[in-house]
Amino acid sequence: MTSPAGGVPVGATCLVVDDEPRLRQVLVRLMESDGFTCREAGSGADALELLEHAPAMLVISDLRMPRMDGVELLRQLRARHPDTAVMLVTAVADVEVAVSCLAMGAMDYLTKPFHLEEVRARVLQAMGRRRLILDNREYQERLEQRVKAQARRLEELFLAGIQSLAEALELKDRYTRGHSVRVAQYSVAITRALRLGDEVERQVELGGHVHDIGKIGVREAVLNKPGALTDDEYEHIMQHPVLGWRILAPLLTDAPMSLNIVRSHHERFDGRGIPDGLTGTGIPIEARIAAVADAFDAMTSGRPYRSERRFSIDAALLEMRRCRGTQFDPEVLDAFFAALEAGAIVVPDEEPSEVGSGSA
Repeated sequence: MTSPAGGVPVGATCLVVDDEPRLRQVLVRLMESDGFTCREAGSGADALELLEHAPAMLVISDLRMPRMDGVELLRQLRARHPDTAVMLVTAVADVEVAVSCLAMGAMDYLTKPFHLEEVRARVLQAMGRRRLILDNREYQERLEQRVKAQARRLEELFLAGIQSLAEALELKDRYTRGHSVRVAQYSVAITRALRLGDEVERQVELGGHVHDIGKIGVREAVLNKPGALTDDEYEHIMQHPVLGWRILAPLLTDAPMSLNIVRSHHERFDGRGIPDGLTGTGIPIEARIAAVADAFDAMTSGRPYRSERRFSIDAALLEMRRCRGTQFDPEVLDAFFAALEAGAIVVPDEEPSEVGSGSA
């Protein structure tokens, strides 16, 4: 909404800054006649103090003043009051100074002596540019909100698709039912114990849910075979990290840590793991976390290739301690035990049949 003066917003405020009282009064009268509510300051320092208590839409400032000149005032205004339109006035027609001030964010640059009608026209132009800048910013913010909402929706649809893949795997292999959920939960608890941050937690959780997705490509006869696997069958089933990585690589471009979990959760700290034989901290931290979570759940839940149904929790913990520094990263293993002791890892109730020893 604008005033009858022609383009000045209703409620517009102006601060006139000049060390010459007579010139300030001339500009104040002009601005007030056009509908501005005006205040005056005799220096840049005084202007900043006034603006801290009551910001202004427009500042008209002399360029050369004691204590703080117009250039420094402009610099301070850009930092503290970026929505304020600034016009500079000077008696020296210096093109380089004018260009410099405009580059710093001044809306306009006037030279003395000036005609009041010229000032009026330039003020209206400056206020119009200010309005366009604010409108454009508001539009960009609304657009960003819509883009973020759309991105969240796409992520939800993507995660739903990934979850469908995981559920398809569970239908194929009854022994993985709930396994991926537990691995995701245990992995998040370890990540929190290591204080790695929210984004790492998010990617670790997703990686836990999909870490075994490559088993979709494993023959069901091998996947659900009762009793021990042959060497060829074991080699076949252990192709699932690379197969899962190939399946998800085009989909997890925004979640590289999740993808690392899929490929490297069977790597060992001593370098004897698969598929790449990575060693120590050469294994991504997220994969070292998932390896601990995966091994613990594998030992404490049923597997068709074991004659007994599963390890007791105490036996599983003993085995994991035995594998400290060989299969598992000691730091990650310590975080796992800390999370377990703190109650952040909750293990499903034990079944009656137990295994007393074995390999993780």
